[in-house]
Amino acid sequence: MVHGRGGPARGARCRAGWFASGVRRRAGPAAFGICRDNGSSAPSVRRRARSTGLGAVVAALLAGCAAPGGSDSDVPDDPSALALTLENIYRGAPGGVSGAEISPDGAIVAITADGPDGRGIYRLDLSDPAATLDLWVEGSGPVWSPDSRTIAFRRDGQVWRVGLDGAEPSQVTRDLEGARGWTWSPDGETIALYSTRSGSQDIWLVAADGSGEPRQLTESSMTADEVRFEPAWSPDGSTIAYVANKADYWSDDVWLVDVATGRERRLTRTLRAISTTPAWSPDGSRIALLGTKKGEYWYLDIADIYLLDPAGGPEVPLDMEVYATAYRFEPFWSGDGSRLYFTYQERGEHHMWSVPTEGGVATRVTNTGGVMRGVSASSDASRFAFVRSSATEGGEAWVVDAAGGPPRRLTELAPRWSSIVSPIEVSYRSFDGLYVQGFLYLPDEIEAGASCPALVQVHGGGTNSYLAGQNLTEQYLASKGFVVLAINYRGGSGFGRGFQDLGDEDWLNGMAYDPGAAADYLRALPYVNGRVGIYGYSYGGMQSMAAITRTPDKFAAAAPMAGIYSQRQTFEHQDRLGRVFTVDGHGGLPEERPDIYEKSETVARISNITAPVLIQHGERDVRAPFLNFELAVAELERHGIEYEAHTYPEGHGFRDPQNRIDLYRRVEEWFTRHLGRCTDDGA
Repeated sequence: MVHGRGGPARGARCRAGWFASGVRRRAGPAAFGICRDNGSSAPSVRRRARSTGLGAVVAALLAGCAAPGGSDSDVPDDPSALALTLENIYRGAPGGVSGAEISPDGAIVAITADGPDGRGIYRLDLSDPAATLDLWVEGSGPVWSPDSRTIAFRRDGQVWRVGLDGAEPSQVTRDLEGARGWTWSPDGETIALYSTRSGSQDIWLVAADGSGEPRQLTESSMTADEVRFEPAWSPDGSTIAYVANKADYWSDDVWLVDVATGRERRLTRTLRAISTTPAWSPDGSRIALLGTKKGEYWYLDIADIYLLDPAGGPEVPLDMEVYATAYRFEPFWSGDGSRLYFTYQERGEHHMWSVPTEGGVATRVTNTGGVMRGVSASSDASRFAFVRSSATEGGEAWVVDAAGGPPRRLTELAPRWSSIVSPIEVSYRSFDGLYVQGFLYLPDEIEAGASCPALVQVHGGGTNSYLAGQNLTEQYLASKGFVVLAINYRGGSGFGRGFQDLGDEDWLNGMAYDPGAAADYLRALPYVNGRVGIYGYSYGGMQSMAAITRTPDKFAAAAPMAGIYSQRQTFEHQDRLGRVFTVDGHGGLPEERPDIYEKSETVARISNITAPVLIQHGERDVRAPFLNFELAVAELERHGIEYEAHTYPEGHGFRDPQNRIDLYRRVEEWFTRHLGRCTDDGA
């Protein structure tokens, strides 16, 4: 632990172990059930609801909206609900669904969950109304065989298989390092997957029954640290489409490889794939890809759909009025090839959409609200399975038919929390007159007339968004007496490309003033005591530090975590995805665009800081290289700014739950120390 001016003597940096994949960058609160007092411009106050299921919460919120003075405190206590503690949040509270994979025939869903019989893959027969959720096998990442009789899955870092016939699972791979992205050939005889055995991300072929030796199919297709893409078999099994950067380090091109000969051919030249798998049409005549033109901004959550001819030809996006979300989602073809289905994120919520393959009017399929992940489709896209969460409901498995109608929830496994409530969705006016979306979490104390400190949360990802799912970090901080406003600052997705373009070649500049305007909005609320802090992880850490250097008078304390504070000085230490993201946002390399990199430079502006700073980082971080922490601490020290610094033996996403607990315990204590607690008189 390192203390700056006014703190204890310098000591050893704090270490605690290894921890889970990144702070929740894209999970956030839902915006339904909002109540406001017609006589006041400030959002009205409600007690924090006991989490007793979505229906009860919605009913209580509606009752509160219908009658002045109504409150969701009428929701009865749930004796099985978990206390909202850091230990419960980050140690992995029992229960919840992380994946839902529907069989090609649409009859069975393989659900990765922490269920009544432990963690593993459960199965549910949708054709049997009396079917129960049964533990199938220990493992994760199920992928169905074409005949809907077997799944390939992950166990102990390798690929296994198990059938519906009740036989014991058998191991398919044994020594393929970094095995991931497995997918079955159309005849079910072979599995293609990525492995780093060659020193790069390459496609290997293995017999589906585990016999014989694996065969390397591609050569140097992608750098070893890239894990965004998966291989895609053509319907006749003769060709695999995949994404590679072998032609250019900075490119994510679609390539085709002949399965029999290993001959490879570059298909695309003018566009780039974004975090998705190429999707072949049922007749193999076209490939759907989510991406953007080279030279366009890193839109990610608002990508175009391209329909490519495997023989080559024009690379033109499908004409439609909305976009697709490419981050962790893929498109699906209808059985007759006439329609495409895709996921689209708007204003923090996910929905499924459909569009004719010749282009035209896209229409929305689902109306569930909240956040989706793990979307899968039957082979003819007549039925979809997905995981959905909302502000008051954790991840559960759902299904919906392409024919329409309400989706059906399949599970009720997520933990129930004793004191969470839907945040209030607000907009506030920023420095230049633009309005920014925010999600406002209110502590219990203000209902009794107390005045409380406030926090601005800035999401990670930069071009991503704060999503309307279950976000327990903000819920926890609100339960500890902080008014928390999580904002979707400019440059993020879900508000159109014009809004996102405001961040193009202007990282941490204009967007860094949105948090300052959020602080002004919070101070104007009658139940905020005037003291406002700011925190965030990854790009949120970058934004936090940028905000206190550019608007130092707005914040009384800050807690940046795992941020990049000098793109220029630490660029060469980043992993490939980090470099691609950085070059895209700045319009070129540091030596090519020094003026743009100067705009995003935060280390050079640290002398402007007046707020005390809690800075934390992982020592093994290569997405936001550890050098950023060292540079920032040196400047904080040089300018005599009060700070406290902690490091952990972690990468960009912490894996040891205890480290996550320690990280946020320090955040809570830091803000309590510098912003104070709720008081009756607002003092």
